[in-house]
Amino acid sequence: MSTASVGWEQKHDYKVAMSKSLLFFEGQRSGKLPSSQRMTWRKNSALRDGQKGGVDLTGGYYDAGDNVKFTFPMAFTATMLAWSIIEFGDGMTEGGEWINAAETLRWNTDFLLKATANLPNTVYAMVGNPNSDHNCWERPEDMDTPRPVYAVNTTHPGSEVAGEIAAALAAASIAFKTYDAAYSSRLLSKAKEDELAWAGAWLNKATNSQKYQKYVDKAIRNIKLMEEVTGYYYIDTEFSWDNKHAGTYVLLSQIGRYKKEAQTFACAVLPESPTRTIKYTPGGLLFKTEGCNSQVVGSLSLLALIYAKHLRLARERITCGNTKFPAWKLVEFAKNQADYILGTNPTGMSYMVGFGPKFPQRIHHRAASLPSINAHPSFIKCTNGFSYLDNPNPNLNELTGAIAGGPNDGTDSFDDDRRQAPQTEPTTYVNAPFVGVFAYFVNHKK
Repeated sequence: MSTASVGWEQKHDYKVAMSKSLLFFEGQRSGKLPSSQRMTWRKNSALRDGQKGGVDLTGGYYDAGDNVKFTFPMAFTATMLAWSIIEFGDGMTEGGEWINAAETLRWNTDFLLKATANLPNTVYAMVGNPNSDHNCWERPEDMDTPRPVYAVNTTHPGSEVAGEIAAALAAASIAFKTYDAAYSSRLLSKAKEDELAWAGAWLNKATNSQKYQKYVDKAIRNIKLMEEVTGYYYIDTEFSWDNKHAGTYVLLSQIGRYKKEAQTFACAVLPESPTRTIKYTPGGLLFKTEGCNSQVVGSLSLLALIYAKHLRLARERITCGNTKFPAWKLVEFAKNQADYILGTNPTGMSYMVGFGPKFPQRIHHRAASLPSINAHPSFIKCTNGFSYLDNPNPNLNELTGAIAGGPNDGTDSFDDDRRQAPQTEPTTYVNAPFVGVFAYFVNHKK
């Protein structure tokens, strides 16, 4: 059944939600900001990143409410943005945001190219010291904490970081293929320098090469062996920056591989499925973690929409035990999650900053809570900023489009307190999949 044949209420303006979810990334930018910067309360920061390691690591994104740059989640953010563009770029075009989406992705991949400049020997995995950074509450523009460079190499291995970067660059090469062919080729060339299951799946899609399919098969055999040994089965609802199993299966199902595993994911999340394993709050929010639960909500919603799209194209249904479901049930699931985030929930609160009449005012975010350079040009010392962390007043700057961690205890309660980081801290890897989710609903009015 075509999703277009199913009627549902357009409860929110998904075009506005998509636009604001992209604008958020400008508030996370590190480095020298471009003249096109729209979030003008942010200024240049961390202009010497990488110098201590003899490399240029300026740019990229601060991944959350602190001032450290973590390459692993940044790369996953890039993969989610790229996949969103690949699958639902039409919605971005219709909403007038395709260029902004591409440039949001480019800001990320430009940094990933720097982080892999010394392949095959070294990948730069982090800039900044989390301990010293978290001992301060400081604007990025004022940062005077140490900015050491951490790398993975043959003596300090970390193949998962390199693998995620490879996946991100391969996915981005597809997204940029018709927009900037030269940049696309550069990304793909760099992506080929490292491989893992998730990376191999994207390299297979980007190159259509059997070489990578064989590599993926071997990697997945290892995953299944690990599942048998540990007794912990990952495939149903695991998809985040540190676990790609469900995403790998959905991606590979597009070429007819691992379709059973992809169906297991769908059956695990559908509320009516007899084999459902995911939990929901009384108000209908997918609940999986007491940490940043909205990361799981966004990534699984995007995955559901992508899987539904390709099921519909193949004229296939979902089989969960003895029950069959049409593909549009996955779309319904994703829409319910998106609507919950945008305010259709028991609290009546949108968990996106700046969207709707009621939204979080005290997100856990240094730059948003401290006065901007425009309003307070004088330096604010490391520990002096904690008075702003503890202040019960709303943040001084609106980080428009930021999606908070949201309810995370199995109920629908939310504490709008910037000291409650799991509920109020935004991250790039929360927003990135929601860009694709909102883009889908821009282009699918019913």
